[in-house]
Amino acid sequence: MALFLFARFHAREGNEGAVERALAKVVEPSREEVGCIEIHAYRSTHDSRLFYIHSRWKDEAAFEIHAALPHTTHFIENIESLVDQPVEISRAHRIA
Repeated sequence: MALFLFARFHAREGNEGAVERALAKVVEPSREEVGCIEIHAYRSTHDSRLFYIHSRWKDEAAFEIHAALPHTTHFIENIESLVDQPVEISRAHRIA
């Protein structure tokens, strides 16, 4: 069953550009992963400091592989210093 991920990042004031670059840098190699069906990064239209990743994975196992890869672990380590709120990650399965 496909796994959907929703991640929310709120940039620390002045770090908006760094967050945007970090997201772009992690999305590209993630798209190349065998278990990645799709992944996109977004910026809120109402809060220029608010960013999201929405991704769809073949299954939980594919996401767990992704989570352990160097480009993902480096992104998580880097992003923590750029945000002013805890990163929120939600896993979901489509119901309708």
